Amino acid sequence: MLGLFSAKSGHPLADAKEAKRVLGELSMRDAAMALDEVSGWLESVAGDEILNLSERLALVFQLDEAVQTHARKLGRDYLTSPRLGRQQEYKLWQANHDFWAQLGSAYDSCLARYRTQEKGSEAIKSDVPLLIVRMLRAFSAQLKWDQFRYGPINAELWQRMGRAYLFAEQGKFSRQALTPYPNVPGESTVELEYLKALVFQASSMDSLLPLEIEIAERFIAHFLPQFLFTAEARPENVYWVDADKPAPPKRLAVLPQMSPSLRFFSAGAALAKLEGMLRQVERGEVPAEVNLGAQYSARIVLPVLKHMVMYWAPKPPMRSHDRHRVKSRLTVVNGLDAIHARLSNRGGEESEAWVVDDVSLGGMGAQVPLSASDWVRIGALLGMQPEGGSNWLVGVVRRFSRETPTQGSVGIETLSKSPQSIVGDLGGMDCNAILLDTLHTGDTARVILPSAAFEPAIPLVFAWQGRSARLDPIEQLETGVDFDLGLYRVAPPS
Repeated sequence: MLGLFSAKSGHPLADAKEAKRVLGELSMRDAAMALDEVSGWLESVAGDEILNLSERLALVFQLDEAVQTHARKLGRDYLTSPRLGRQQEYKLWQANHDFWAQLGSAYDSCLARYRTQEKGSEAIKSDVPLLIVRMLRAFSAQLKWDQFRYGPINAELWQRMGRAYLFAEQGKFSRQALTPYPNVPGESTVELEYLKALVFQASSMDSLLPLEIEIAERFIAHFLPQFLFTAEARPENVYWVDADKPAPPKRLAVLPQMSPSLRFFSAGAALAKLEGMLRQVERGEVPAEVNLGAQYSARIVLPVLKHMVMYWAPKPPMRSHDRHRVKSRLTVVNGLDAIHARLSNRGGEESEAWVVDDVSLGGMGAQVPLSASDWVRIGALLGMQPEGGSNWLVGVVRRFSRETPTQGSVGIETLSKSPQSIVGDLGGMDCNAILLDTLHTGDTARVILPSAAFEPAIPLVFAWQGRSARLDPIEQLETGVDFDLGLYRVAPPS
């Protein structure tokens, strides 16, 4: 392939020796540097108008293959590296996201040239199925990386993927099985790659943590062959998408206006298999037959499976409480230390003003100015003071989506409407904590502690209404961004 390039192009990779050197050196580069370099090469290849189509696609194929190992490593680093700073985390996210976006666009550009029958199109005809599979896989990876930061997601992405799928279907190769990458086991098709992106979106990832999103994607890939995907409107359909429109898939609440580009899908036999796997994990057994990319405990996998069962079911998840539309301001502080300071009347960190959209017995939805709130994420602990009130509430961000780069939407679960700050003793260590429930001897009470402070065998002792109170640990209910939530038994007064 490398010997085919025309001498007319001034692109460095048009020279066979130079291309061989560049591709060879990529394997020895640091993963982040390699992805950044390939992103630059892909952009320059797409911008060179002298390279003919077969030359262009050959280069994109080779650049793609040269850094797949680096891409997998850098993706793992993002999900598993402990204690990344916000700036370092964003830089790592951007390197991954930009690579997949640039790769998808490079394949999309080649497909667009082929569809216009640019000179040399006949030479790549046999490569078009592989081109589209890799393009859809790259755009799906971009979609996942967008979701790691909870959007925003460009609606045009759905149209680019949908039109590529429709083109393959029209050409009668949408179900042609092929191996996407050499030396990587497993076959795929254009239809499966498109369906995987649709199921990923339909699985409502905006309430999962990044690692949970990664695990969910792995389960989707495992169960994908059992899904039903059709152009026909059937009673068992759950979701629909117009493949020719710049819009994501939607749940089938009402039948959409019929169009030749409408497609419908549902979990089919995958739902029963997923439910069976959920029961297995509830027994503490993580199935070995699913490639999750790493070994995870049942505690990590279980909430992902429960989430997916809800969103793959024919009936949508029901809200626990009715929501009421409102429009009011909310004063917000972030983190245990800031909340403790407010509850103790010690001032503390500067607060932010959010706008509440709706409220229910269990929580609220709000609009967030992200330029000032880069800390917002699933599991963030909030202190909240409603407009006109003097009391503080404590809650946790359960759902998060970026509507625009500067505006987000959050769903907040209220943990307590009458929290109280305490200074406790945990086995000789002082800690600031927040009591969420009223103390009654023999009853249970929830307490928010600093990260990693909960100990199964160590009671929490603190001064309470002129006496010493003791809480005996029962279990750790949750681990958040910077806190533990523990459940305790209230001991008799000493």
